[in-house]
Amino acid sequence: MSQSLASECLPLSQKDLSHWKLLQSFREHLDAVFADEAVENSRRSLASADYLSLFLFGLLNPVAQTLRGLAEASRLERVQKEVCSRAVPRATFSDAQHALDPALLEKVFHQLSAQIQPADAPALSEPWQWLARDGSLFRALPRMAWALYGAGKEGWPNRAVRLHLSLHVLEDKPVQAAVRRGRDCERAVWEEQLEKGAGYIGDRYFGENYKLFYRLQHKGCAFVIRLLDQAVIEVEAELPLSAADRQAGVVRQAWARLGRGLRYRSMRLRLVWIQNEEKTLVLATNLDVPVLPAELVSQLYRKRWRIELFFRWVKCILGCGHWLAESQQGATLQIYLALIAALLLQLYTGRRPNKRMMELIRFYLLGWATGAELEAGLARYRRELERRKKS
Repeated sequence: MSQSLASECLPLSQKDLSHWKLLQSFREHLDAVFADEAVENSRRSLASADYLSLFLFGLLNPVAQTLRGLAEASRLERVQKEVCSRAVPRATFSDAQHALDPALLEKVFHQLSAQIQPADAPALSEPWQWLARDGSLFRALPRMAWALYGAGKEGWPNRAVRLHLSLHVLEDKPVQAAVRRGRDCERAVWEEQLEKGAGYIGDRYFGENYKLFYRLQHKGCAFVIRLLDQAVIEVEAELPLSAADRQAGVVRQAWARLGRGLRYRSMRLRLVWIQNEEKTLVLATNLDVPVLPAELVSQLYRKRWRIELFFRWVKCILGCGHWLAESQQGATLQIYLALIAALLLQLYTGRRPNKRMMELIRFYLLGWATGAELEAGLARYRRELERRKKS
């Protein structure tokens, strides 16, 4: 793994690594998960919690962000007291990625996600849990040969790790994830994770395979999925629009089938045409008008953009772009830890921190800001955001 010259030459001090209270909550959840597991070697389970805590520590703390830096931090007395129980040699830390089970972090991820319950959840959330589904690529290193795949942007090496994510758009939180190679099909991974009773919102990529609509219906899922511009549409019955529908940008809705010929014909779908500033979007849903009026179809699809903002936040604000582990299992651990960090910060601050809030949190982690200053600063940023929403 690549290490910067600074991190190799400059020792870390406890002053640089102070105040990591967010990690206490993570360790409590991790200990609870290990308590439920049938682990034969208790020392190994303890060591696993130590390694995972150090991984998360590296994501949250702006100083220790390399493998060597984390190994050095583990020698400090307070780090051993509050993050890990003992010093972790660099070689042992590197080998740990192959021995740890990502399913343990998946349990912690689901526990934390369930704790985020906004008090002002819209009535639209009933009876469906509306989830935006999408994937995002994380650029891989040349040594990560397992991440090779046959596509990519011009000038980019064709190596990537893909995060497949379901984001609850009404509560703005991730609820389900999978980390795979960049070349793995997003639709196939999505089908593996379909949940009965969930409502899914997808972009054009998910509307390419018309047979997928049958499988979603059979699974008991609702959906609002955008169709390709060149989709072949056979309208069966036009549906009227209300004033609220027109106000939401809806210009047409109808019962229709997709595809040319019986072989490619889709199930009967309700299509909703929405006019935006640039073009007309065609959305497909399996729900009837009384269950999901066209205006709500429009609102739901507009909220799909939140998953794009979440990917951007993880990459740019949290800074999950430097690989501490290069194996497929290690990369999976690291991305799950980034998702856990996002949930911890959302629970701690009441929302996902923006760049200014994240800077203030890291000042606190470095010891430059007191707990009172952190609380006051976060409250100030929240008030500013509320004012922007109202204006």
